[in-house]
Amino acid sequence: MYKQLAARGTDAPWYQGWELTEQERATFRATTIASQQAKRRAASGDCSECKHPVYNPRLNPLDLMPQLVGNGLSALSLFSGGGGMDIGFDRAGFNHVASYEIMEGAASVLSAAHPEWAVYGGDSGDVRGVDWSKYRGKIDVLHGGPPCQPFSNAGRQNGASDVRDMIPEFVRAVLAIRPRAFVCENVSGLATKKFKNYIESTIIEPLKRQYVIRQFILNAADFGVPQARRRVLFVGFADQGEAAQFDIPTPTHRHYRSTGFPHNLPATMGVREALGLPDIGFDALSPTLRSGLTGPRHTTSVLSSVSALKQWNRLGVWPNGVAADRAAASAYVAKNGHFRLSLQDCLVLQGFPGDWPVERPVYFALGLIGNSVAPPMAYNLANSISRALHPATC
Repeated sequence: MYKQLAARGTDAPWYQGWELTEQERATFRATTIASQQAKRRAASGDCSECKHPVYNPRLNPLDLMPQLVGNGLSALSLFSGGGGMDIGFDRAGFNHVASYEIMEGAASVLSAAHPEWAVYGGDSGDVRGVDWSKYRGKIDVLHGGPPCQPFSNAGRQNGASDVRDMIPEFVRAVLAIRPRAFVCENVSGLATKKFKNYIESTIIEPLKRQYVIRQFILNAADFGVPQARRRVLFVGFADQGEAAQFDIPTPTHRHYRSTGFPHNLPATMGVREALGLPDIGFDALSPTLRSGLTGPRHTTSVLSSVSALKQWNRLGVWPNGVAADRAAASAYVAKNGHFRLSLQDCLVLQGFPGDWPVERPVYFALGLIGNSVAPPMAYNLANSISRALHPATC
């Protein structure tokens, strides 16, 4: 069933169809047809609407995570997805041992970005079939973000009853490998009261005899990423002394949602500034980018809610129908005239390098981006862990 994570269509075990009236279906159908026709006109150059310029982003996410020299520590990645956690640990100086990712398309992106990395995809990336004992004594940090859908609103929050719940597999890997430290990441919904017993029975209880565990929430915007994106982290240390040396990463940037942060921190850019768009008198963080992999439908939208749509409208940015590249976005202006996003723009808003090799189909690329840990947030967490572990090279 886990292999159906990448399955599409109504045969997916978590699929729940929409109950639409005939009038609503007709409206959706008409909107889809009109959009397809406009897209064809744009692709052929026969488009009467004005094109918007191709803007150059002002934010380079790599500036938020300067490459550090090797720290003598090794890192193993599970549920690697688009590579957000892998990027952060790599740039913090960790030696990348391997990545395990069941989606072959995601594994291909990691291999293309870093041909020197050991990447296991498809059947070989299925964590359920791996004998982790081969890594015992060889891994300093084990990190991973098990599928978030069992705990997200978009994924129906079915928790342990969802076939996509792989947190027990992450715990199995920790117990078999016995790394010096581990990082388990997920959506902030996992930290709600609804899943308190789940956390205790599935994460804390099996690991508390071997690890000192900290649970906390980080927001990517606190680390310069122009997006409101909160995630829960579970960080465990096998050595009590090293656990005592660990500090939860403190913000490196401030933004309009910041509370109690030093005023001398650099400001996190808003969407328009980060993407190099003209000043319209308003700018703000991006709403959380939605992943197209949370359900069975192919979608090229990053819209997550009605309130998010209001924010996108204020920003003058169109969150639906993300284009494959900036040139295509320029040629296919949204009906309301708002700026159309491209995959490269979404990478910037998520804190990824702008040239990270996500590819078509667009819905899949967006799924990888929207499901990923924001790399600058992972980078700062990796640095905190590095300081706690006292590597020999320090």
